[in-house]
Amino acid sequence: MLKLIFVSIITYILLSKDETVLKLETEKFDSFNSKVEEAFNFCKSKKFDENFCILIDMKIHSGRKRFFVWDFKKDTIAYSFLVSHGCCNNQWSGDFSKSNPVFSNKDGSHCSSKGKYRIGKRGYSNWGVKTKYLLHGLDSSNSNALKRVIVFHSWEAVPDKEVYPRGTPEGWGCPSISNNSFKIVDSLLQRTRRPVLMWIYND
Repeated sequence: MLKLIFVSIITYILLSKDETVLKLETEKFDSFNSKVEEAFNFCKSKKFDENFCILIDMKIHSGRKRFFVWDFKKDTIAYSFLVSHGCCNNQWSGDFSKSNPVFSNKDGSHCSSKGKYRIGKRGYSNWGVKTKYLLHGLDSSNSNALKRVIVFHSWEAVPDKEVYPRGTPEGWGCPSISNNSFKIVDSLLQRTRRPVLMWIYND
């Protein structure tokens, strides 16, 4: 009976939505699905881990969860977290570009770089839980990641829960997540013996 009521409520909500809103939601769903498919094909062809990957959708407001651990085997989002992006010319740790991040591959720009990354060696960090992963940029848009010291790490300033309409604090270009979130991803990364894909995009 409860299941029937739940289904009825969901159906009512869907039917009550404006057609434009439904179209936008469908487009977002289709876009995400195409990214998942491309990510899997990439991982398969490059002999990356085929159990999971990390997708970071920078189109999403930074106060919303936009860091997704995608489970290829279960074909679903296993985890979703807040993640920072680079402040560029804005003040460090603010949220000035929470809905419109700027991207750059230039050293010293303090901007995030779009593109596919191979998550590399685990090491010590001065931030968060004191652990980081090197990021190897695989595209022309992020080829300077190592030179720029763009790494994956945690940061105390990043919250566990969504903060919209505020944004996640902005750093110097590293994709940083909360300490608690990082511990979960770190555990996954330590269990795999194959390279893991991280893909930052905004299209």
